[in-house]
Amino acid sequence: MKDGSFPIEQFRTTKTPFYYYDTALLRRTLDTIKTEATRCGGGNYHVHYAVKANANRKILRIISAAGLGADCVSGGEIKACLDAGFSPDKIVYAGVGKSDWEINLGLDADIAYFNVESIPELEVIDQLAGEKEKVARVSFRINPDVGAHTHANITTGLAENKFGIAMADMKKVIDIAATLKHVEFVGLHFHIGSQILDMGDFVALCNRINELQDELERHQIRVKNINVGGGLGIDYQHPNEVPVPNFADYFQTYRKHLNLRPDQQLHFELGRAVVGQCGSLITRVLYIKQATYKQFAIVDAGMTDLIRPALYQAFHFIENLSSDEHKETYDVVGPICESSDVFVKAFDINRCHRGDFLALRSAGAYGEIMASRYNCRELPVGYITEDFE
Repeated sequence: MKDGSFPIEQFRTTKTPFYYYDTALLRRTLDTIKTEATRCGGGNYHVHYAVKANANRKILRIISAAGLGADCVSGGEIKACLDAGFSPDKIVYAGVGKSDWEINLGLDADIAYFNVESIPELEVIDQLAGEKEKVARVSFRINPDVGAHTHANITTGLAENKFGIAMADMKKVIDIAATLKHVEFVGLHFHIGSQILDMGDFVALCNRINELQDELERHQIRVKNINVGGGLGIDYQHPNEVPVPNFADYFQTYRKHLNLRPDQQLHFELGRAVVGQCGSLITRVLYIKQATYKQFAIVDAGMTDLIRPALYQAFHFIENLSSDEHKETYDVVGPICESSDVFVKAFDINRCHRGDFLALRSAGAYGEIMASRYNCRELPVGYITEDFE
């Protein structure tokens, strides 16, 4: 791509590296989500955006305006969502280690419910709610011991993971909640991992939830809300060919395999699938370095700006926005004083020159939000399409 959807001329006066978000694609993605969720579940399917993927305030405002709820994992994320206009009754709050001030923030804002991950946490929420003479709505995050075909560092639903309450303790914790005056049990929450492309993983989760619901009903326990988390992945290899994830198959999988009870509400927490493809990290080539066995394109972005390749060995498709010359093979590396500061090895890109703009695609999720100031570097700025109009 030489120009494509990128405003190259405006980029020339913008300090690199920076994030660029294609808001037309974001809005198309949001429209697709709402259409497919309604088609499969009518008014019973509710989508919450997983804020940990990207909390850029301009992005949050667009998602809030589209009517999605929010899935938060910190008090800071709750604040950001309230500031962005998310309705408190669409905000859910998860996290294995909620501090008292974060719980109090959720109580004061009257958020939809807390996804509780342990009995001690439940007891603290009851205590803090009692001090405010309130009743906190709680959903219990159950660890379903279901594996997912994804990177080991982003699986969350196995018994060995730190998240959630063991299945064997599910009825026990519900029974405890019934004895507490300041909590109300309103649902069950599950999440098995991230960047999942095999619908069979979600089928396995549906089957497990069906088993657990049957078990609860044998004890006359009814559940108002089922929250299946998120996890739907994106196509990092082909961002131009597959810019919008397959939400139709995703929602249809739950419609077909999850046995929802009458009037039961189903909640989703999608993050990467919402924002991943609309974002690119824009960087300039500093030097072309010819080594003994390979050629390096040294750029001004580094692992401080996009840590996923160093942390997860993740792949991001890279385009030279400035050149349509023949392709050459490069290791694309950054300036950070770490050997792991490598974006890709032995990758074919249109011939690079000093000053060329490169776009690291599919960087809208877990890119800007995970940036750091290691090496005393400045944090990258995030721009949206409208900033360049």
